[in-house]
This record gives sequence, C-alpha cells and structure tokens, in this order.
Amino acid sequence: MVVDLRRCTGCRACSVACKAELGVPLGVFRTWVKQVERGAFPRVSVGFLPTLCNQCSNPICLQNCPTRATYQLENGIVVVDPHRCIGCKYCIASCPYNVRHVNPLKRIVQKCEFCLHRVEEGLDPACVNTCPTDALVFGDMNNPESKIAQLLSRNQVQVLKPERATFPQVYYIGADMYVMTARGPAGGEE
Repeated sequence: MVVDLRRCTGCRACSVACKAELGVPLGVFRTWVKQVERGAFPRVSVGFLPTLCNQCSNPICLQNCPTRATYQLENGIVVVDPHRCIGCKYCIASCPYNVRHVNPLKRIVQKCEFCLHRVEEGLDPACVNTCPTDALVFGDMNNPESKIAQLLSRNQVQVLKPERATFPQVYYIGADMYVMTARGPAGGEE
C-alpha cells in the first residue's frame, strides 16, 4: 500500500470505513489517523499519518506468536487466525508499530489485514475504496503497469521505523519526519 500524504486531509474516512467493514468494536482500531500539531500561534501546522499494519516482509510478530496464529500469506499479507489466537499479546508486545489490539468482545488479537476478504474478490480494501482524496493506493507492486508500481517508481517514499529491519510494505509519499516519529497515545487515535 502507498499512502500519499500530499493528498491526505486527515478526514478519517479510512478509519470509519475499516470499522464499518469489519465491525471493529468501540475503543479499538485496525487503522487510525495520527494527528500531530506543532508550532505556536499564529504559526501552527498539523500533520496527518494514516497508520495501519505495515504487512512487513520480515514480521517480528510472526516470529513471536507461540501458537502460530499469526502467519504470512504468499502475497505478503500478515494475518491472524482467530481460531488459533489465545490473546497472549506477544505479537502486540513485539510489534514496533503499535498496530494490533485485543478485541474486547472476542478476546483475540486483531489488526489490519488489508480487508483480505475484499482483496480475494479483486476489490480494494475498504479504506482505499472510501478515501475521498485517493491518498491510499493498493495493488501489486510487482506489476509495472499498476498505479502503485508507478507511484513507487516516480516518488521518493519513506517507511515507518526502517531501523527495525522489518521491511514494511506500507510506503509513505510526502512524509513529514516529525509527524512520522512523534509519539502519541498507544493503539488509538491521536
């Protein structure tokens, strides 16, 4: 996925679409928009950063799951098997991106899975489908004809916490490093 921050207005339609599509309970999020303000009046600015599972190529969460409930599909999407998850939170503790939560109703760990049920039907994830500014782009990075491959070839991109060597597969265009590195509340909206 590519998040083009030059187009993101911080409207949070992606978070709402995710909650509606997947029935995400109140108080937890599979995706949210971090909002960081800086400066002093009258010179104040605000930055937005849609945040979701990075679908890492080298996922630490997968390595630390004792029941192998977390696994990676051939297409790179990292998923959680709800029948194997025991809610131990090892994956939550090991994820450097703070993008997992325990579903308070099901008592299992959940996270963004790029709306796998939609992707398997040839559809975009709900957040991508809903974004009014087309700031979210999803597709096959290995297909040079795809919109995502073209965006990646034409723009400088950043990933979250590259020093962690997890090799995130969510790329940001036009990222403000201050916003990307600012700390905020754990597991929820800023």
